[in-house]
Amino acid sequence: MKLSEWARRNGVHYQTAWQWARDGKMPVPVTKTATGRYLVLEQPSERDGRTVAYCRVSSADQKADLERQAGRVVTAATGMGLTIADVVSEIGSGLNGRRPKLARLLRDPQVTTIVVEHRDRLTRFGLEHLSAALEASGRRIVVIDDAEVDHDLMRDMTEALTSFCARLYGRGSASRRAKAALRAARDAA
Repeated sequence: MKLSEWARRNGVHYQTAWQWARDGKMPVPVTKTATGRYLVLEQPSERDGRTVAYCRVSSADQKADLERQAGRVVTAATGMGLTIADVVSEIGSGLNGRRPKLARLLRDPQVTTIVVEHRDRLTRFGLEHLSAALEASGRRIVVIDDAEVDHDLMRDMTEALTSFCARLYGRGSASRRAKAALRAARDAA
């Protein structure tokens, strides 16, 4: 397949894929034709279904990080012997249950493996339950960096409280009100 098609399917900018091919850093086999065009050699697809990479950032300010995250996930998954059929990128809070692209992935029975970079890229809480539900139907979640992130309880509480405040008071004052609530709780203790 053409390099541009591979880049589009994997959520990588064409120039990034071209640089990887030129520098010999492509996560999949690639060949250069006599005309100078790079072609990605087809890899056998997963027999049991599709493997999809899911990448998420919390806010539009981090949109530039999505492409880099997608590149890291595709590279790591390929190194694990997985063939990524598609990359799904989304902007939204890990606490927000309204992420339509993730919901579409979870509903699609053809998607048998979902690959994420870190646990919190998929969901902040309840990954174990989500994994168990998927495994009951023969599907799975692969977390590339499964090292338990040193979750600071105060940071998790701040994120949860900020999410709740955003729903009650709007996004503008949510962070300020959450911090004030935590200060009040700390002072009372």
